[in-house]
Amino acid sequence: MIPTAAIVRIQSPHWRGFRLWIPLFLLWIPILLLSPLILLVLLACCIAGGIDFFSAVATFWGLLAGLRGTDVRVASNGSHVTVSIL
Repeated sequence: MIPTAAIVRIQSPHWRGFRLWIPLFLLWIPILLLSPLILLVLLACCIAGGIDFFSAVATFWGLLAGLRGTDVRVASNGSHVTVSIL
């Protein structure tokens, strides 16, 4: 399943933090429109690098599908940034 949303939380000891919801499904509209160009560029890179095109597409799809459930937390000097991909 592809990721549909990302939540970015920023917290600081000096000011009240906030939470930002980013709808990733809206990014799929331009990607679908640009997909023929993206596939041609990928095909050219696979031919130049001697890589099987279908295995490259399967690898990229697996990486994209694997992003769901990713949770990244960074803390420094009392400030916290959290990115969660749903």
